[in-house]
Amino acid sequence: MMKRILIQFRARLDDQLRPQGLTTAQMQVLFTVRTLPGSSGAQIARACYITPQTTQMLLKHLEKSGFIVRGKDPVNDRILTARITATGEELAEAVEKKSRALQQELWQGITDSELGSLNTLLERCLGNLGGSFDEAAVQ
Repeated sequence: MMKRILIQFRARLDDQLRPQGLTTAQMQVLFTVRTLPGSSGAQIARACYITPQTTQMLLKHLEKSGFIVRGKDPVNDRILTARITATGEELAEAVEKKSRALQQELWQGITDSELGSLNTLLERCLGNLGGSFDEAAVQ
């Protein structure tokens, strides 16, 4: 059921992003660049749980669209780092608003207490599989 909810949520968000020519995967990378400015492609890949090759493809699209800029790392000039642009920041803020509205729709009719119980159960399930809860990975 969780997978079905995630797929439906992502499909709805993709529908909202399509007019800008973007996908949720590209937005995930953009939000990571925003949160971790100056990160390398490898750092972004790890933060997004995607391959470095996929990350490079997504970064190139974001750079070409003017949402990020890339430059050489000041310490190691073989490493390219990424930073969000003003245009990228505007887009991120607009997408956050759309995402929050969609989240409100998702959790409609569910109390804070019920949501807290669900989070506790999901954290326990994650722990059972040897994972740990990382808030940075949720954003």
